[in-house]
Amino acid sequence: MKTIEQILQVHKLRHTDCRIEVLKTFIRKMYALSHSDLEDALGKKFDRVTLYRTLKTFSEKGVIHKVLDDEGTPKYALCSAHCTIVHSHNHVHFKCESCGHTQCIEELSIPTMQLPLGFKAKEANLLIQGLCNRCNTL
Repeated sequence: MKTIEQILQVHKLRHTDCRIEVLKTFIRKMYALSHSDLEDALGKKFDRVTLYRTLKTFSEKGVIHKVLDDEGTPKYALCSAHCTIVHSHNHVHFKCESCGHTQCIEELSIPTMQLPLGFKAKEANLLIQGLCNRCNTL
């Protein structure tokens, strides 16, 4: 896992208090977070607009990627180290029915599908629901 300093440096981003705190939160939580999850975790340290802009910048620069789950609220997950070489998120996401956390399963790729003539895929998402490894042992 790269350090916060390395992540910001690789993506050519300035070191701001908000960026550092948001990255710390993603690293500590280890699962996808929504804007409101970050607000709850960070308290009143940063206003909504600053958090929104930080998420937007991180997404545009490839620091985080959008994760879709069944709630409809956009969530974001920290990109893995190999994303800086080839920015791809063609992996499975898993949502735990017990704790509600959604996480990336990097070991499983979404298979390539042949679309009908005239269709062009932009992105693919696959969400598996069940019990995560932590909740499954309780």
